[in-house]
Amino acid sequence: MQEIQKEALVQTLENMKKRYDYLKNITAVDYPDGLEVVYVLYSTVSKEQELVKVKLPHENPNIESVVGVYPAADWHERELFEMFGIKILGRKVGRLLLEKWNGVDPPLLKSFEWGKDYRKIK
Repeated sequence: MQEIQKEALVQTLENMKKRYDYLKNITAVDYPDGLEVVYVLYSTVSKEQELVKVKLPHENPNIESVVGVYPAADWHERELFEMFGIKILGRKVGRLLLEKWNGVDPPLLKSFEWGKDYRKIK
């Protein structure tokens, strides 16, 4: 497992792609002191797995897109934006995955209010 600064993310993953040729998953965790984005890399040759973690603040969380390194990151980055509110730098926001959601108050943050009717909010 590696914990890196967000500024080093793209370069670190480019270097690691020589060994880990497959991106299994990207997700995030909401901690009281901030967010943590977790990249799960896998080698189809050695069958080894590696985690890369990046810490982000709750205020204006953003991170560079890694689609140029691992094209499979596309869907995962959309989920990071929509579910955790993490802005992905270098890509446009397209159609939302959850169409009846307003794009405010990301549902996987601990601050999300369950039971609130978000469809009526504009």
